[in-house]
Amino acid sequence: MTLRYLSRLRHIGVGRHYIGERITLLVAGTHIRIVDEDGRLIRELTLDPARDYQPLGTPCGRPKIGHYVPRQVGTIT
Repeated sequence: MTLRYLSRLRHIGVGRHYIGERITLLVAGTHIRIVDEDGRLIRELTLDPARDYQPLGTPCGRPKIGHYVPRQVGTIT
């Protein structure tokens, strides 16, 4: 979704699930709440004026399973 803030367009990630649905933005300064038609909160964020795109904060793609294996470095005696 797109929002004009300080004369510049800012893009806010909402997610593919909401494509084609009507949503409402509630903006108070840099604090933004995004709600659906029923009033349920979809996303709440503080706008970063230094960034044009405000990501969701979740990594893209499949979760990386098995890449990080915690290992015991040493024992305490």
